[in-house]
Amino acid sequence: MNWSFVIANAITLACIYGTLAIGISLTWSSLGLVNMAYGFVFALSGYGAWLFSQHVASFAPLVMAAGILTGALGGVLVCALAFIPIHDKPNFPLRGLIATLAISLIGNQALLWQFGPRAKSLPRLFGTWNVNIFGVVLTADKLGAIVSAIVLLSLVLLWMRSSRRGLEIRAMMMNPHAASIVGIGVRSTGFAVMALTGGLAGLAAVLLAQTYYVAPFSGITPMVKGLSIALMGGLGSVPGAVIGAAILGINEALTSTILGGQYVLITQFLLIIVILLIRPRGIAGILDKAREA
Repeated sequence: MNWSFVIANAITLACIYGTLAIGISLTWSSLGLVNMAYGFVFALSGYGAWLFSQHVASFAPLVMAAGILTGALGGVLVCALAFIPIHDKPNFPLRGLIATLAISLIGNQALLWQFGPRAKSLPRLFGTWNVNIFGVVLTADKLGAIVSAIVLLSLVLLWMRSSRRGLEIRAMMMNPHAASIVGIGVRSTGFAVMALTGGLAGLAAVLLAQTYYVAPFSGITPMVKGLSIALMGGLGSVPGAVIGAAILGINEALTSTILGGQYVLITQFLLIIVILLIRPRGIAGILDKAREA
């Protein structure tokens, strides 16, 4: 077995899927919304980056920025359609889940109608070189994905710790009811959260498109994996999402190498079931008493 290849794949997948899982966890912990439209935002971001590379410029930072911006706009659209109208209505978690699922289905069909079923490819944003780090060979796309994900997540966490809006989001994550009592606007914070998590989906879309392609339904599998990681780590827990991403990244890399890619989802869900049987709240999950009340 080529352990260098397995380790490189595991680290890359953990960074990309961890980005998605953190976005899902942030949305749940702050808004109480399981965003099933995340896959649509992912695919929309890929097409935004592709259109920019085809008609404006193929310069890597600009293409990446176009994908992130498209994802942020997609998140704002989902917020306007699925959160703002119903966030104060009874059974909001269930209504929100159904609304975002409907947006995902309609949005994916709209992308299929607009761009057709043929997959699109993004230009090589990081070049074709490779580097050997302690015996682990990392190609340009893998190392670029790892560094980009770590840098953006670090900036997001720094922004959440230092900016007023970021502190409001953290307050919503800790106790949404108390946050609203002290004057934190639920709707304005909702738009900020959805734009932020949409941007994370946009980054993941651009990074994964370096290995795969952009297609109308290309966001479904990443969304399932991101949601799985968030559940395994514990919805609402950013450290749990990071740990879950590392575990599933290693699992996917090993399964692809030993058994084949067709068995990845099977082994992933078996692993998730085992972990949730041992820890029903996830690896580092928190139970939101305020939201339950």
